[in-house]
Amino acid sequence: MTEIDRPAKSLRRVAITGLGVVSPVGIGREAFWQGLLSPQPEGERRVHDFDPTRCYDDPKAIRRADRFEQMAVCAAAEALAQAGPLDADPDRIGVLVGTGVGGAQSHEDQTIVNEQKGPRRVSPFVVPMMMSNAAAAAISIGHGLQGPCESLATACATGTHAIGQAARWIQWGICDAAVAGGAEAAMTPVALAGFANMRALSPSGRSRPFDADRDGFVISEGAAVVVLEELERARARGASILAEVLGSASLADAHHITAPAPGGAGALRCMRRALEDAGLEPGQIVHVNAHGTSTELNDLAEAQGISQLFGSPGPIVTSIKGVTGHSLGAAGAIEAVALVLSLQHGLIPPTDGLEQFDPALPPIDVVQKEARRFTPGPSLSNSFGFGGHNGTLVLGPV
Repeated sequence: MTEIDRPAKSLRRVAITGLGVVSPVGIGREAFWQGLLSPQPEGERRVHDFDPTRCYDDPKAIRRADRFEQMAVCAAAEALAQAGPLDADPDRIGVLVGTGVGGAQSHEDQTIVNEQKGPRRVSPFVVPMMMSNAAAAAISIGHGLQGPCESLATACATGTHAIGQAARWIQWGICDAAVAGGAEAAMTPVALAGFANMRALSPSGRSRPFDADRDGFVISEGAAVVVLEELERARARGASILAEVLGSASLADAHHITAPAPGGAGALRCMRRALEDAGLEPGQIVHVNAHGTSTELNDLAEAQGISQLFGSPGPIVTSIKGVTGHSLGAAGAIEAVALVLSLQHGLIPPTDGLEQFDPALPPIDVVQKEARRFTPGPSLSNSFGFGGHNGTLVLGPV
């Protein structure tokens, strides 16, 4: 077989030009940022004041959409509004919005209808409501985006993987722009019972990443979306460049369905691969937005990986899950938005709930008590999910 001689292509640079977020500590990027600088709320981490009517024109469409889709649609609307006109052909604009669980509430609700009232009373809309690609499809349809429209589900790494993969669409010339992120609304009776019975949830209801007394994660819900564009096209149309996607990585532990690889091996390999993708050395990283779930094994493995890669004290570390809780498939996207806001403000939010750093962990430089000023530079956002799905983004100022 004759080998085809193809000219080498240089990768295109990827800018972030829009942010949208729906979270338990603030809806919209400004409210969200203030929430990150405030103490964690009491009680369940639901988005109590979420109103989907602000981003849907048709009330029927709201009734036919699961809550995770509604949140994603609202986050996308905010991100696209900030980005402004994308100046690209619709079939060159992609959508990649994932979810860890999908329409869990719709599925549980209609299961009850089926059991109590019979199959003929089950809603004909339950399938599109519970399917994992519903959010991506709704965003594509609502904004006329005709490029690749996909969804993925990699547990708690979903949002990070979605942004990293969508950035590659642009790097490789498949798209000129993309809408990417994650959404989750899985605080359902069955899901809550399952997480509680596997002893993953905090019985105290307090999220305490890296703390000596951490006792599990606090489940939450939400969505976050970013608008990605080829950097030079964004500059040419006069867009405001919020940050740049410098690199990313997606690797598997191949170890256990829930527990991370021992010794931080999976976290270490993923962060190292992301740095290689970005063409950076560990010493150039100034900040790590940690996965930091507040569970015993996750925080240990991540701290070990950070310590092994960067040494001591290494870059400044924070976990916003102290405030936001853990929104599963949306978490990585929410944390990517938080990282971009940190780069813009030159400020790293504290790890709320961290009172006494666990002496059994390697000595990493975790922000406690009060936000810390820093000089923005290349930074990581980590996500490590059930099943051994690991993801890291490298973001930086332009």
